[in-house]
Amino acid sequence: MFFDLNIPVNTTASSSGPKKGKGKQQQASNSPQFTAAQLNAIDAHLDLLIHLGYTVICFNQTVNKKIDPKIHVNPLNELLEKLKPRPGILFLKRLSVILDEDSEKGFGLINANTSYFNSYDILSLIPTTQATFALACLTHTLPSPLTTHIISIPLTLPRFPFHLKHTLIRTAIKNGAVFEINYVGALGGESDSILLEAGAAEANGGNAKRNWWAAARELVRVTKGKGLIVSGGVVAQADMRPPRDVANLITLLGLPQDAAHAACTSVPKSLILRAQTRKTYRAVFSEPVLVIPEGYTAPTQLPPVVSTQSRNPSVQLPSVSQPQTSGGQKKRPHDDDIVDSNQKQTGSGTSSGPIGQSGDKKKKRKKNKE
Repeated sequence: MFFDLNIPVNTTASSSGPKKGKGKQQQASNSPQFTAAQLNAIDAHLDLLIHLGYTVICFNQTVNKKIDPKIHVNPLNELLEKLKPRPGILFLKRLSVILDEDSEKGFGLINANTSYFNSYDILSLIPTTQATFALACLTHTLPSPLTTHIISIPLTLPRFPFHLKHTLIRTAIKNGAVFEINYVGALGGESDSILLEAGAAEANGGNAKRNWWAAARELVRVTKGKGLIVSGGVVAQADMRPPRDVANLITLLGLPQDAAHAACTSVPKSLILRAQTRKTYRAVFSEPVLVIPEGYTAPTQLPPVVSTQSRNPSVQLPSVSQPQTSGGQKKRPHDDDIVDSNQKQTGSGTSSGPIGQSGDKKKKRKKNKE
């Protein structure tokens, strides 16, 4: 099972501007409409991916700066309804937010918009500054309804925008986040148009490839090969590669062969399972369910208690001999000791009265004689 978690989908939502007078913002009334040519291109793109061996495909919607649910709509729901059914193929929905200097204070990932983000399966961030990178690693990877499980670093910039600190990287990986490498930059292929507008990639293919190799090697060195996934991010069909070729390409960055294979298979699978915890309480997968096997009948009565002697008659427990009284009743072992002590205090062995009773009688006799 091979994964490609970045299939760019560019759509234009028709929305109306704010009203004049009351200053209220009008909600988007119409959802984005896909033309027949766009649907045919997406179907051809999917057919080639399935032919190459991918079984889990994730459509990616990229948003620049800030998300406002009153303006932005989710076009991926409509897209999945219009695609041809493909049995055995899993389609997912992903939202990527580009963080720049304007979006450091707020970019829409707040609890008030939780219902809007529940329509996406995966949330990811693309930081472009040191402040947004620290915010993405420390804050937005914690378990919550708005947890971002993918941090996609722009690897084709002419200069790396921030330092990859070990503390930030380790904290993000410990919280369950992964770092994404898009192999389209290694080929110098066409990237997402929104990334080009935001300055997250270069138009020149030669410079983009050189920048990608240098930045990807640095990312592998800092992460030590842990918490990495490899996605496509491919727009043109000529830049698509099968998953095993992608794994061989990633080994040139210094990754072992097993880690490069896991970046396309097991790591994305565990990521999707963790992404489902956004809709549960404190990242709990689900409520415990009691599963009763088929044909099981509960017993109506409890089984009788069997003593140890009846289970194994040959084994007998040692018996403790206890003194008995004249009537045949058992007497406690320490009763004799109490009687002996009473006799010693009274000075007579035949006295059966309480302690000190004979001494009191002698004192009374002396008084009577006097």
